[in-house]
Amino acid sequence: MHPLLVALVAAVAIWAIAIGLLFAFGRKSAARELATLIPNLVVLFRGLLRDRRVPRSSKALLWGAVLWIVSPIDLIPEFIPVIGPLDDAVVAALVLRFVLKRTDREVLFEHWRGDPATLERLIRSRGETFP
Repeated sequence: MHPLLVALVAAVAIWAIAIGLLFAFGRKSAARELATLIPNLVVLFRGLLRDRRVPRSSKALLWGAVLWIVSPIDLIPEFIPVIGPLDDAVVAALVLRFVLKRTDREVLFEHWRGDPATLERLIRSRGETFP
């Protein structure tokens, strides 16, 4: 099986297990939030890449993250369970943080399809405020 496919299946399985555990422990709203997070982030990123108000540096980093994630060359091989996709997740998180800090809140909320409180939590980290 192709290593990228294995990594994708592993990531989806971990995501589904986390959602199931949250649901089983009575955290239904958190489970719902986690279940919609990735699709909402995909929609957000696609919208930000097409929006003229987003700085070019942010768009360049978004494209770089996409290329990094789909690239077969990794710091940690994808076929290693659990930690294989770790470098991809770290890159995605760092790019997300950079883009969210440098993009106008109005633009972010315009492209966000999920619960506004979820995006607020993503934007605010350790009490920081952004534009």
